[in-house]
Amino acid sequence: MAKLKILIQGYAKEIDGKEFASSSTVLINENNLNIVVDPGINRKELLKSLEKENLKVSDINFVILTHMHNDHSLLSGIFENAKILDNSDIISFDSNMYSHNGFIPNTNIKIIKTPGHDQFHASILVETEDLGSVVIAGDVFWWYDNEEQKIDLESLLNHKDPYVKNENQLKQSRKEILQIADYIIPGHGKIFKVIK
Repeated sequence: MAKLKILIQGYAKEIDGKEFASSSTVLINENNLNIVVDPGINRKELLKSLEKENLKVSDINFVILTHMHNDHSLLSGIFENAKILDNSDIISFDSNMYSHNGFIPNTNIKIIKTPGHDQFHASILVETEDLGSVVIAGDVFWWYDNEEQKIDLESLLNHKDPYVKNENQLKQSRKEILQIADYIIPGHGKIFKVIK
């Protein structure tokens, strides 16, 4: 089973008329592979968080991007030894691209296409011993820092996303994630238990 650690809790806020946002960044270890999901945009915080785990950027094998928005993906290039995964492909820094068929190689970690917020959005399903099925949902679910994070079913399905590309797809992606997850790590906000 995989071990999972939230390195950075995602945030989205406005200070003095300026927007500040960086995604939830998650470290997964399975089969001696170090995997980072959504490295975000806050380089100083990311490097500090990795150091606390006794890891360097060169120790990361895979970086998974839930989608290509800068607040989730900007720092992916600092992991020089890693392969980058998106909703369909594995990309290496020698420009080789090939399909991952829905799984991170040599793991049981599943990559699920969850369009809506972005056409090419993906969520990551990780089976853990302590939390059960955890979905790293990127911006399928996210909140501004000053918003109440309501986690009842109706609120989760109908939460407004000002950046949504396709509302029907987003709602369908939310339904799918809520059916399979015990816990969800949103793109911006606190991890929450799914009430079933």
